[in-house]
Amino acid sequence: MTKVQVNFELTRPMDDAVMDAIAKATSIYGIHHVKLSSAMDRVTVEYDASRLRPAHVESRLEQLGIPLRRVD
Repeated sequence: MTKVQVNFELTRPMDDAVMDAIAKATSIYGIHHVKLSSAMDRVTVEYDASRLRPAHVESRLEQLGIPLRRVD
């Protein structure tokens, strides 16, 4: 297992629906941890790189309803 982190910026303000979706993100196979920034405008996702690629992580999070854009 190779743990990797990828950062995302939220593209709209945080609300209850986005918070619920972030809470569900760890149920996605290969995603281990999701951390919300203290400003509540970015998320850092730790995932298993042997299972997922950054584009897959982004796609799965968007399917949950999290409005995001990858940042480097």
